[in-house]
Amino acid sequence: QPVEATDNAFWDQFWADTATSVQDVFALVPAAEIRAVREESPSNLATLCYKAVEKLVQGAESGCHTEKERQIVLNCCRLLTRILPYIFEDPDWRGFFWSTVPGAGRGGGDEDDENARPLAESLLLAVTDLLFCPDFTVQSHRRSTVDTAEDIHSIDSCEYIWEAGVGFAHSPQPNYIHDLNRTELLKLLLTCFSEAMYLPPSSDSSNTNPWVQFFCSTENRHALPLFTSLLNVVCAYDPVGYGIPYNHLLFSDYREPLVEEAAQVLIVTLDYDSSTSSGPTVDGTTTGTAMDDVDPPGPDNLFVNYLSRIHREEDFQFILKGVARLLSNPLVQTYLPNSAKKIQFHQELLVLFWKLCDFNKKFLFFVLKSSDVLDILVPILYFLNDARADQSRVGLMHIGVFILLLLSGERNFGVRLNKPYSVRVPMDIPVFTGTHADLLIIVFHKIITSGHQRLQPLFDCLLTIVVNVSPYLKSLSMVAANKLLHLLEAFSTTWFLFSAVQNHHLVFFLLEVFNNIIQYQFDGNSNLVYAVIRKRNVFHQLANLPTDSQSIQKALQRKKKTPEPISRTNSQDGVSMEGSRPAAPAEPGTLKTSLVATPGIDKLTEKSQVSEDGTMRSLEPEASQLSSEGNPPAALSDGEPWSGEASHSRRDRRRLSSASSSGQWTPTPDWVMSWKSKLPLQTIMRLLQVLVPQVEKICIDKGLTDESEILKFLQHGTLVGLLPVPHPILIRKYQANSGTAMWFRTYMWGVIYLRNVDPPIWYDTDVKLFEIQRV
Repeated sequence: QPVEATDNAFWDQFWADTATSVQDVFALVPAAEIRAVREESPSNLATLCYKAVEKLVQGAESGCHTEKERQIVLNCCRLLTRILPYIFEDPDWRGFFWSTVPGAGRGGGDEDDENARPLAESLLLAVTDLLFCPDFTVQSHRRSTVDTAEDIHSIDSCEYIWEAGVGFAHSPQPNYIHDLNRTELLKLLLTCFSEAMYLPPSSDSSNTNPWVQFFCSTENRHALPLFTSLLNVVCAYDPVGYGIPYNHLLFSDYREPLVEEAAQVLIVTLDYDSSTSSGPTVDGTTTGTAMDDVDPPGPDNLFVNYLSRIHREEDFQFILKGVARLLSNPLVQTYLPNSAKKIQFHQELLVLFWKLCDFNKKFLFFVLKSSDVLDILVPILYFLNDARADQSRVGLMHIGVFILLLLSGERNFGVRLNKPYSVRVPMDIPVFTGTHADLLIIVFHKIITSGHQRLQPLFDCLLTIVVNVSPYLKSLSMVAANKLLHLLEAFSTTWFLFSAVQNHHLVFFLLEVFNNIIQYQFDGNSNLVYAVIRKRNVFHQLANLPTDSQSIQKALQRKKKTPEPISRTNSQDGVSMEGSRPAAPAEPGTLKTSLVATPGIDKLTEKSQVSEDGTMRSLEPEASQLSSEGNPPAALSDGEPWSGEASHSRRDRRRLSSASSSGQWTPTPDWVMSWKSKLPLQTIMRLLQVLVPQVEKICIDKGLTDESEILKFLQHGTLVGLLPVPHPILIRKYQANSGTAMWFRTYMWGVIYLRNVDPPIWYDTDVKLFEIQRV
């Protein structure tokens, strides 16, 4: 039956109970009942929402001085967190929170309805006020016992920032009750923002989230202290605590749930498509003059604006150290197993790091200026290696690769990779002695040769990263050099080259890597030169690739009979590092969310040429070798199965077969000729022509079978004047585009959906942004 809004005795029972928790609310209010009320007595649901928001507004007005008021606020908060997803899933209800309730002006009906705020705005403003409510969510500064309750409206919330760090030096006393209360309020905020989950993915950037838009606007008087609090709470968190082993088993850490929630709220408020706006440039000014534009410079999203304007070195240092500490946390190997607390929110941290680099170019340059960037690189490589066989972590693989692609566009990153790799993070990769560049190449090789089928769209990206850093790599180890040649060998087999329209791009990328190293870093790279000489037949076969129809057909027939997976036998894998566990596929039954397709590498990047003095200039996109044969088709989304066999367990069989195995496309002699003629083999052929006879002569003269002598000879050799003129260095820099903005949105909400299991805020609601599948 419809219940009157004035029947307080009835409504108060929803929030009066003092002993509830958020888990209780979820248990006591089942999904079926919420949906039934929504269909059968919509006026009751409307009244309940309106009443709950009203209680939050009253709590914010009064400052929550009594225990009873705080309890009511928390219960309303939990109830709204429970109900909102069911309002969002019904298109007829979605506008409800943006309507004004008749007669519900601030003063309970005596004001004009004109001034009434939409319910959503009242809710968001009340929650932000409550997040800076003395003795409820922040430490009160008043010490006197006299009844001088701080007036919530005269408070300068910038004095109540939750944690020291960016722009705030004072570190408040930790208080676990405050942490718990903040966490519940942030959960409600996140639920408000999650309306985005109930709309299908669209690349239309005008599709802004009205909740986030209002929350990050000047209407929110706490925007700055709240942004700072969220950022500082995340970056200051140290899960290892006081360094006592097993301390996380002795007492629970109230900070961790708050940090997770803060990280999730932060990345959602920063969901902003930078490719469509004239966002701030490196020096913080916008492109375009003040006369062109009436709007203030920078995005109208204050959180993005604040993030883009951070500029002090010590702030950058604090952020980078914090993110690196948290990302490295799962890698901390101690002698006592499980002695350190492992955090689970590394995906949110990667999204946050991406946003920082994307919106604040000064931060990106700061990261690349010191070798601290390696503290970000090593954990990313660890996650990539660990997740390569797990279908449910495809999104993690993508974001890790995107970050490395962004970093690899800057020269400093390539230079930093020459630092010797001494930290021994247990990874199931061959033991090697070398630099961070070796680590990167060895991990990429492992992903390509033993990752699962769905990673194929990333091969272009992985090799682009190696191309971008290759001109700066001073000395590759023998292990890494062999890995690169093994990839070339695998990618240049005829069946692979002829089986999909874009497969030959991978060979172009690898040849570009060899050319860059030989042209720019010949001196220190005797290992690579030796490997090239040993595998010289691969280059000769490429140069003599058959182009007649009969050979093409024969290569494809051979593939149909015995598809060769990329073999691992001849890649000398050797012993893995001790303490490492092999990458395992997901447990059966693991949930995963689908992703939208990522743009092809030509959409993701733009070419820049490095000139003599090290500056870069962007090249006009001409019909370059990569797109001369028509762009590769966009990768399939994670939700679509690949070719028919991908669903069978024979995943090794056709690791590198074509994604487009539906057979519409067939290779022709003209097509093969069109790219074979462009293979950049001149430099390598010249190198072989000069060095092979010399090496053979040494072997015959000295009866050598020992490679160390040959390496010694190659170390002192020189090819000055013998090689073709060095080509200009080409870097493919990541460029923001609406395709990746959309990808990040679905990935981010997918992560948030799967990570919020206690309570399960969105489970079993009708989400539209992605599909939920079982592995």
